[in-house]
Amino acid sequence: MEVIQELFKPGSVELPSTIVLYSIVIAVGIMLGKIKFGGVSLGVTFVLFVGIIMGQLGYTADGNVIKFLREFGLILFIFAIGLQVGPAFFSSFKEGGVRLNMLAVLGVALNVAIVLIIYYLTDDNTTMEQLVGVMSGAVTNTPGLAAAQQTVATPEAVDTMARGYAAAYPLGVVGIILAMFIIKWAFRIKVDDEIAAINREREESQLKPYITSFEVKNERLEGMTLLKLHDVITCNFVVSRLMGEDGNIVIPTSQTQIHNGDKLLVVMSSQDLPVFAAVLGNEIEMDWDAVTPSEVVSRRILITKSEFNGVALGSLRLHNGYRLNATRVNRAGVDLIASPGLRLQMGDRITVVGQLADIDRLATKLGNSMKRLNQPNLVTIFVGIIFGILIGSINVGMGMKLGLAGGPLVVAILLSRFGYKFKLVTYTSSSASMMLRELGICLFLASVGIAAGDHFVEKVFNETGMWWVIWGFIITLVPLVIVGLIARGVYKINFLTIMGLFSGGCTDPPALAYANNSTGNDAPAVAYSTVYPLTMFLRVVAAQGLVLAFCM
Repeated sequence: MEVIQELFKPGSVELPSTIVLYSIVIAVGIMLGKIKFGGVSLGVTFVLFVGIIMGQLGYTADGNVIKFLREFGLILFIFAIGLQVGPAFFSSFKEGGVRLNMLAVLGVALNVAIVLIIYYLTDDNTTMEQLVGVMSGAVTNTPGLAAAQQTVATPEAVDTMARGYAAAYPLGVVGIILAMFIIKWAFRIKVDDEIAAINREREESQLKPYITSFEVKNERLEGMTLLKLHDVITCNFVVSRLMGEDGNIVIPTSQTQIHNGDKLLVVMSSQDLPVFAAVLGNEIEMDWDAVTPSEVVSRRILITKSEFNGVALGSLRLHNGYRLNATRVNRAGVDLIASPGLRLQMGDRITVVGQLADIDRLATKLGNSMKRLNQPNLVTIFVGIIFGILIGSINVGMGMKLGLAGGPLVVAILLSRFGYKFKLVTYTSSSASMMLRELGICLFLASVGIAAGDHFVEKVFNETGMWWVIWGFIITLVPLVIVGLIARGVYKINFLTIMGLFSGGCTDPPALAYANNSTGNDAPAVAYSTVYPLTMFLRVVAAQGLVLAFCM
């Protein structure tokens, strides 16, 4: 009985008591986070509030233990995020992504501007530590809070930021959703019309592979090799199968000749359809499965050997070495045209056509083992963490450092994009990535909550705490409304995309969950992932920059 009392006694800093405390805070926080309020749940963030309650009740832990778990949890969380969003970070600056990212940057700038206005208009009792914590809670950005906490020198400032964050966070989530309603009302938007517009745009998409058949009706192509045809039609395409006038079907190579009357199965982009029709002849309907000999099959091969990470598809010599044709490469659920210059990644699935024995030989070479793919690449993770901490410790000017939040984030983004050049495999299964991310953020939020919980009620539920809530709501709502008015009024951006822009600009999963559930469409998630990487980085830098500029 005494053992149980010792484990659950408030104020005990023994290691077993600390482990029990963290376990209770995280378990209860996750369970409560699943409860929806008005269709929105706070998710894992509820761990912070449970930690605060336990801290208020007198539960605590050794200061060094709290600091270690807080920082290590942050590193795991931020590094997992970097690996996840890294591949999309650079591509997000292409086409419409540039506009969305610039709108997100405007939102960050307006957040900072409002913080500065509040700082200069209020009395001397308002500190930048308070406002940075409030700003981080208002935009629901935990890494920004963590970066700022690493910059300040005193435990009191760390706790002040945590209290400001906790005070502003709930209305931060509400403010994001309210901004969506305001834009919807201001422009008399009908969600069904927006969904229909998104679906039409996707149907007309010219990026995904388009598979069709042609009958050659051009005498100028008589005897031309497929290699030469690529010089005539310069876009990316793959001729998967070819049927001659004699009815025989072959798996063509670059040296295969085409003749009038040949029928070709082509994988291409839909935007190039008019070009192919003009050069080859009419598009035709044909059931290739029905006429293809049984020994010729189509299979998907999973790349699970690290030596092929970053290798160009053309270097596999599929035609000469295996008598196979690669038609598509599926990466993270998206089909890509199997062009020779496409760089392969761990986890890619290559669709190949040929005889089963040849496909089996290639599968053995590439791995094709789901079990191997599920093994975590811990070397890459911890090598990345080492370099992330090193970079985070470098003074980048004016005393600013990326810290334990920004450094690992930058390194993870770079590794996910260029790691193959250093023979580092960055592939992580979605379940493993989620586990790493959730474990990290739970340790961080529990540590912040437990540390800030001491006398939380007395320090927040007063006039100062009331102003924190008000300021946080202003910091959340005003920039989003301005950005939304510009996005819809000037650029005519789809409302579903604006919902994702709001959620990603505030790095807020609960708001994204609301957007997805209320529309039944993944368009908000696409916009969220487009602006999330840059916004996450800027919010970390902005929070730390304000502290360095006004508190040091």
